[in-house]
Amino acid sequence: MSQEFQIKKIDGKTFIYDIVRKKYVSLTPEEVVRQSVLRLLLDKGYPLPLIKPEHRIKAGTNDKRTDITVFRPDGSIFMIVECKAPSVPLSEKTVNQIAVYNSVLDAEYLLITNGKQMFVLKKHPTGNLVLTENIPDYQP
Repeated sequence: MSQEFQIKKIDGKTFIYDIVRKKYVSLTPEEVVRQSVLRLLLDKGYPLPLIKPEHRIKAGTNDKRTDITVFRPDGSIFMIVECKAPSVPLSEKTVNQIAVYNSVLDAEYLLITNGKQMFVLKKHPTGNLVLTENIPDYQP
């Protein structure tokens, strides 16, 4: 996931340009992964207005935020994405985190990545999550 990003320094802090929110955000390893996934989704044809970084949700009594939520044109949720820094290994804990989000959102696809590894899970009609090969291309 190596790509060129717009980076700038302001008052000694480094920022990266978020292509969806159209603003500079604090540069962190996780943010580089998020920006890589956003570009990948756009390359796969997902329309910019259907992609929302840092989407707030209520999970039980807690306010949570998905790293990226991809909506369908009708407003339902198609995919949620959990981004981790490259130094964070993907684990059962990561899967459990996104599964909690999905218990509220009921997305068809879940994507988990640290920029080095990527797991794409599809919700089976039985409700189980099944590992798939790739992120699906956008189908309007």
